[in-house]
Amino acid sequence: MTQEYTAKKITVLKGLEAVRKRPAMYIGSTDIHGLHHLIYEVVDNSIDEAMAGFCTSVDIVIHEDGSVTVTDDGRGIPVDMHPTQHRPAVEVVMTTLHAGGKFDDDSYKVSGGLHGVGISVVNALSEYLEVEIRREGELYFQRYEKGVPAGDLEHRGPGDGVGTKVTFLPDSSIFGDIRYSVETLTQRLRELAFLNRGLKIALTDRLGAKQLVFEYEGGIVSFVKYLDEAKKNINPEPIYIHSEKDGVDVEVALQYTDGYAENIFAFANNINTIEGGTHLVGFRAALTRTLNSYALANNLFKKEKFNLSGDDVREGLTAVISVKLSEPQFEGQTKTKLGNSEVKGIVETVIGDGLKEFLEENPAIAKQTIEKSVSAFRARQAARKARDLARRKSAFESNSLPGKLADCSNSDPNLTEIYLVEGDSAGGSAKQARDREFQAILPLKGKILNVEKARLDKILSNEEIKTIITAIGTGVRGEEFNIEKIRYKKIIIMTDADVDGAHIRTLLLTLFYRYMHELIKAGFVYIAQPPLYRLKKGKREIYAYNDGEKEQMLKDWGGDGIYVQRYKGLGEMNPEQLWETTMDPETRTILQVRVEDAIEADRMFNILMGDEVEPRRKFIQENALNVKNLDV
Repeated sequence: MTQEYTAKKITVLKGLEAVRKRPAMYIGSTDIHGLHHLIYEVVDNSIDEAMAGFCTSVDIVIHEDGSVTVTDDGRGIPVDMHPTQHRPAVEVVMTTLHAGGKFDDDSYKVSGGLHGVGISVVNALSEYLEVEIRREGELYFQRYEKGVPAGDLEHRGPGDGVGTKVTFLPDSSIFGDIRYSVETLTQRLRELAFLNRGLKIALTDRLGAKQLVFEYEGGIVSFVKYLDEAKKNINPEPIYIHSEKDGVDVEVALQYTDGYAENIFAFANNINTIEGGTHLVGFRAALTRTLNSYALANNLFKKEKFNLSGDDVREGLTAVISVKLSEPQFEGQTKTKLGNSEVKGIVETVIGDGLKEFLEENPAIAKQTIEKSVSAFRARQAARKARDLARRKSAFESNSLPGKLADCSNSDPNLTEIYLVEGDSAGGSAKQARDREFQAILPLKGKILNVEKARLDKILSNEEIKTIITAIGTGVRGEEFNIEKIRYKKIIIMTDADVDGAHIRTLLLTLFYRYMHELIKAGFVYIAQPPLYRLKKGKREIYAYNDGEKEQMLKDWGGDGIYVQRYKGLGEMNPEQLWETTMDPETRTILQVRVEDAIEADRMFNILMGDEVEPRRKFIQENALNVKNLDV
């Protein structure tokens, strides 16, 4: 059947209709991430005022009904009549996509919002939005409902101070559940406070009766100290370099620790460029070149002839790079990678000059830093020799896969999965329970090495870790990692629901996060969710995955004669039960491991798995009451 397709069939969405029709195009999703994005869009406008030098404080309040108020002491959105739209400028900004002050270098030399869609999108996706503006001693007000002005801009008489106050209630018909994560907001707001030295950001959660204030006179130096809270440092105070060149403001803080992980975070105009970009390339080049030059000039390599690689000089390094420029080029609206070609040379020059000066003025710290990098070089050589030896050995063996791996018959990684199982007992049950066509089982003996406290050569000599790496097939970071060689695109960690099981799970996650991060990023790592209880009454049997489910089931069934079994370990389940509850794709629950905030994730691994005891004790004391599943 054919249908007429003419000009009459072309729909034109006017104003903000397109945003309400396809919200995910503008904020990524309509789940909790999109909900938080609304707050970030409003806050980012205030931050842009701060970067322009006109705002010193931002106040965010989450009200009991789910509405949010963001107040700043910036210049206030203009209220005069727009020359071409013939409406007040604030109304144009609030109701028109691609309208704002970010296209004009005179208004904002530096800004994070480049496309002029932020506040208008928030307006479109809100049940209502109210804006109060204080400018030139006057107070103005306007209300919008689902993006449409509910009335004209009102002049409400004299007003003290300057600034903008925006209150909005997200539209529940678009977002459904309007509940914010204070923890998620805290991470982003703390980050913004670090990146904007002296800016005061306050967050008040009226529903949870919490108030937090973020203000750091040390700026990114305080940021590095925060990240290194759980580490032992080589240089007591972070090295700080700051300079402006050709209109680009470059700011870097860096500190070497006795750890082995590299932790570098790069920002452009306050945006976390998680995919890096030209500023990160320039920093890395300057670091490698400057340390090698200093070592050679000061005979720190002694009689040996070698060059330190980028991996060598970044071992144990924590660094925050922040550049601010007027015309940043990002890869799409997601803004995850900086593309300005000129920034590489600018950053390389600024960092090279600043770091050279620091090393010359601090020879003792310079020597320790070079010695650490040389140790990393030697460890990398040892790891390479061990790897080459393992390759030669496997060349003489008919099957180089681990002997205890029960592989599946299908070899297509898109269709297969591997269970990393705690203990031989559970491993045996899992082998009997699995579907041999697509499920592989790798039993693990006890707790693997804590990679947070070990170098790559030691990690690669650990038998359990070698077994995991060989089974997965990709290799590890620093030693020819190649995600194309993956053998299973579902890597499922299956441990007991007790303290030891949780520890083993954390050790495995540390390994994946530090040395196979791309697997997590690609969404290939999962955590199995075995039940905690089996309830039986007569012939009826059901499983509960947490205490809440168990209590609800007991309440629903009622009466006597209910048998409750608490599973202390996977080995207590027979193969049929393990398949039904934990391994059958039709009935199981598995949690995908995702890193929403790399900075906070990195810090958590440092605290939980690092050498320093005091930060770990403090973390446990502060979070003890938030534990959801405690095995005693």
